[in-house]
Amino acid sequence: MKSFIREVLLKLQQSTTPLSEIVFILPSKRAGSYLIKELAEISEKNIFAPTIYSVEEFTEKISGLQTIDNTISLFEFYEVYKRLTPQDDIEDFETFVTWAQSLIQDFNEIDRYLIDHKPFFDYLSGIQDLTHWYVQEEKTELIKRYLKFWKNLPAYYEELSQSLTRKEQGYQGLIYRRAAQNIPQYISENSRKHLFIGFNALNAAEQHIIQAMLAKKCAEVYWDMDKIFYEDADHAASIFIREYLKDWEFYQNRSYEYFTENYSTKKNIQFIGVPKNIGQAKYIGEILTSLPQEKLENTAVVLGEEELLLPVLNSLPSEINELNITMGFPVKNAPLNSLFENLFQVHLNDNKEYYYKDVISILNHPSLHPLLNREAEDLLAKINTENLVYLKYESIISGFSENQKAIIKACFDPKNDSVSRLISDFHELIQILKKYLKQEEDKIGLEFLYHFHVLFNKLENLNDLYPHLKSIKSLYNFYKELLSTETLDFQGKPFKGLQLMGMLESRALDFETVIITSLNEGVLPAGKSDNSFIPYDLKQEYKLPTYREKDAVYTYHFYRLLQRAKNVYLLYNTEADGLNSGEKSRFLTQLEIEKQPQHELKKILVGPKVPQVKNKLREIKKTPAMLDRLKALAGSGFSPSALTTYVRNPLDFYHQYVLGVRDQEEVEETVAFNTLGTVVHNALENLYKGFEGQLINEEIIKSFIKQADAQISREFSETYSKLPLEKGKNLLIFEVAKRYLHNFLRFELKRLKAGEEIQIIQIEQDLKVALPIKELPFSVYLRGKVDRFERSNGIPRIIDYKTGKVESRHLTVSDWSEITKDYDNYSKSFQVLTYTSLIALQKDLKFPAEAGIVSFKNLKSGFLKFAKKEEGSRNKDSMITEETLDLFQAELKKLIMEICDPDIPFVEKEIKKSYGSF
Repeated sequence: MKSFIREVLLKLQQSTTPLSEIVFILPSKRAGSYLIKELAEISEKNIFAPTIYSVEEFTEKISGLQTIDNTISLFEFYEVYKRLTPQDDIEDFETFVTWAQSLIQDFNEIDRYLIDHKPFFDYLSGIQDLTHWYVQEEKTELIKRYLKFWKNLPAYYEELSQSLTRKEQGYQGLIYRRAAQNIPQYISENSRKHLFIGFNALNAAEQHIIQAMLAKKCAEVYWDMDKIFYEDADHAASIFIREYLKDWEFYQNRSYEYFTENYSTKKNIQFIGVPKNIGQAKYIGEILTSLPQEKLENTAVVLGEEELLLPVLNSLPSEINELNITMGFPVKNAPLNSLFENLFQVHLNDNKEYYYKDVISILNHPSLHPLLNREAEDLLAKINTENLVYLKYESIISGFSENQKAIIKACFDPKNDSVSRLISDFHELIQILKKYLKQEEDKIGLEFLYHFHVLFNKLENLNDLYPHLKSIKSLYNFYKELLSTETLDFQGKPFKGLQLMGMLESRALDFETVIITSLNEGVLPAGKSDNSFIPYDLKQEYKLPTYREKDAVYTYHFYRLLQRAKNVYLLYNTEADGLNSGEKSRFLTQLEIEKQPQHELKKILVGPKVPQVKNKLREIKKTPAMLDRLKALAGSGFSPSALTTYVRNPLDFYHQYVLGVRDQEEVEETVAFNTLGTVVHNALENLYKGFEGQLINEEIIKSFIKQADAQISREFSETYSKLPLEKGKNLLIFEVAKRYLHNFLRFELKRLKAGEEIQIIQIEQDLKVALPIKELPFSVYLRGKVDRFERSNGIPRIIDYKTGKVESRHLTVSDWSEITKDYDNYSKSFQVLTYTSLIALQKDLKFPAEAGIVSFKNLKSGFLKFAKKEEGSRNKDSMITEETLDLFQAELKKLIMEICDPDIPFVEKEIKKSYGSF
């Protein structure tokens, strides 16, 4: 395959002008590097390298202005804006930035297309006046200011241009306009031949420069255009070049003779639909594995989205020894960026206290955690155990040693919205990290750290030069702006091995094998974008580029990549579960419609191989060590919750009670249901504990009602957090807890008014009793805390409080053998009968008795009694007798014997989701 650049050089070799005396202008620096490479290969003798410019470098040279980036342009524009705007109307810098960026882009386009700005802005202002509809004859102040803004645009534009020109600086468009103005002088001072190679969509300034040089016969243009596209008047790939050859005065009496005919040669083209971007990256690895190693030298992977760079790098086959990456790794994807993002978030809100999640994210960051060691772990444990939702700076730094306090100070010392203080602390943190990374010999980490050092230096210089960054928020916005342009360049041999690039880096370059990704609508081509103040109709009137022209640019690049290629792999995302996904690019549809007979077109849909995984329930066999642990559990006592955990899922029992693995304690930002239950239980215990053995009367309950709110407040303070519960979900839950307690006390009052005699026997009593099981060679105990044991009209009653909803059907037993198997239907009955057994085995219970639940969410149903009934019968018996407990304890003993049986493993249960009560 002969590349376009080589074709041009071979033609030039036949001319009388030595190649070393020609000035080459190409679309990009990379194309210039390839020209040097091709020139070295075709030259038979040593020659001096010619002068080579990218088009940006060439216009900069002609204009005499130095290019400034978008950030400097914004700062300079704000200076202009302040000079031209009355003091009372000046917006702060943060508000200014929201509209100024778009306006600078519009200024850029106006200059690049050499538009006379005065009539243009008058036209734009008139459009805004016409399109703004209002009812009142008199314009409001807001409308006046709105229209005044449009009328001020010419002044803003002129002052910004003059201000930058005085400093010999310019944004891209201003440089192009100045270059177009200076081209006659440049031509008169430079007699060397200039060659423009590989251009397509030229702005008006570029067209003016080239036409001026063509007219003076000091330049030639080589268009990279296949004859088949040029002859098709409707093909978007040739729309610009056809226009130039038709309209330029230079071509009125002469024709362009250097069209190629490469596109019609045989090509193997594959359309490959792959789910997700990661799928595309993985499939690229498979394609490259199938290619011979020697072909990789002439292979390009063109990424439609820069986000694919990392996945593709991780998917490359190990056989690839040489790789050249032209895109650069975005520094915003560096792990260190997340640390600075977190630090900005901490200081964006000028609070005296820090949110615990922000603190944890910083302390646990991989860059800092190795430096903070045990002290960080201790602080995290303190946050969880003490339920600290917000932390003061003093409480954070107090737990760290002197060596580490410098890190904590740089991270958490309150900045009081001071931009310079924040930047200074970030520099301090960077120096600390630099020492650590040097010790660890982490070269990549140091490289990333250096880029952040440079970035914060830029921000510091900008802040010194332009005092507009008055808040950390504005600093953060510019941090993101600068970061988006920072890349970590890969080092390698630019012309050896596989080439990995973006679409724009492929300009004027040719490869035998081309792999293009992300060929989806909205990506390639990008489609509509509306980041401009200039209406579509006005752009058309003044021949400014719209989304149609931008799509045509990418159409040209796409087809140009295919012109000389032999093997083409076109990948697209088949999934429709996101933006710009699922719909394949119109480029692919166009290829199908205009298919050349020489091309072999193949469509492939790729899907990941998903192995079938059988859901096999896990099984844990009991070891001697486990049996010893179970024996110890039996000695300390099986609680109702431990036994119901086994009934629900033996594997959970194994994890929680045999291994002792519990859920990690975390900050309870919103009051959990179990905390709500604990608060209400403790409040009731505090109220009733002093009346054990006494009869309750109405006066006692009325005194409880007066104390209820204070009890709930105290328990929330001790159980949950000392923070005031005065807003959000926690306030609602706090009010619910108070409502629960008041409703229960009114329920008690209602019982007493109805003539019921209530005697409190025990409140929240911890019990532990022996459960004789002769089949086991060791003692077995039951233990638990009975919420309330009372006598109601002389009948013993065991009560369990539940803050969740319970209904009477949950407390009915018809089949005793199911009580230790069916968790969903019988767990409540199992619990209350276990509590009843605890009291009965203590010999404190006289039969018959009652047991049941008071459900705070179902208090209208009153005391929900345990009841037994015969199968097929509707009659229930709520009285518990010795026979009832004997039947239950027989099943209970079987359950405990199963738990302790060495031959019965812990087998996982396939369970449904159930939501228990507390």
